[in-house]
Amino acid sequence: MNVYIASDFHLKFEENAEDKERRNKVINFLDSIKDDADLLILNGDIFDLWFVWEKFIIKGYFPLLVKLHELRERGVRILFIAGNHDFWFKNFLTDTIGIEVFKNDFCETIDGVNIFVSHGDRYTSNDLRYQVFRRMIRNKFFMWIFGNLHPDIALSIGKKMSRSSRKQQTADDTLNKREKGLIQFAKKKLKETDLVILGHSHIPKIERYDNGIYANAGDWINNDSYLTMKNGKIKLHKYKKESD
Repeated sequence: MNVYIASDFHLKFEENAEDKERRNKVINFLDSIKDDADLLILNGDIFDLWFVWEKFIIKGYFPLLVKLHELRERGVRILFIAGNHDFWFKNFLTDTIGIEVFKNDFCETIDGVNIFVSHGDRYTSNDLRYQVFRRMIRNKFFMWIFGNLHPDIALSIGKKMSRSSRKQQTADDTLNKREKGLIQFAKKKLKETDLVILGHSHIPKIERYDNGIYANAGDWINNDSYLTMKNGKIKLHKYKKESD
């Protein structure tokens, strides 16, 4: 089976020139795998903010949604695992596009390899403030309030909540804090599985231990990186257009 794993696109619903370039790069990447991928795993923070109202979706994400629909029409299985920016799921992705959505993690045996996939934001170390914030914004009452605001007002609030600016994402202390927790968690999890795949840290890597492998798909703000697993073997890649 040919499996592609990507995370942390951080696509925005209001784009500057840099955001548009990243979105086009993501679309080109997805188009490049359409004849090869059997399974695409989107491991969180694909969107910088995701919310679906009863009769409205965020129009800025339409190009990506169209591409994902095209992949599903070609028979590619797509999984979406919630990140810390895109977790307010209702039924649009599942019912309209046919994407399998997982709120926390995904486990399956593929080509004889037991894999565990999660975005990873639950496993950062020394980040109690975020963990409290995470519980608050995933509360059903908070989601109900957000969903009953006018979309323009709700998105304005959501934009202020987002913390994915380039400066914030590349701060050394933040990255080290995230990565330390992810590695600690992966080592523990490898006692019960063969391969742990996480995101969130924006640091692409594959680490091999005596009892298994920890892999991180990195991000598309600085690295344009992704993972593949073919015939049970995991590899890390950097995306480049064929003309590059």
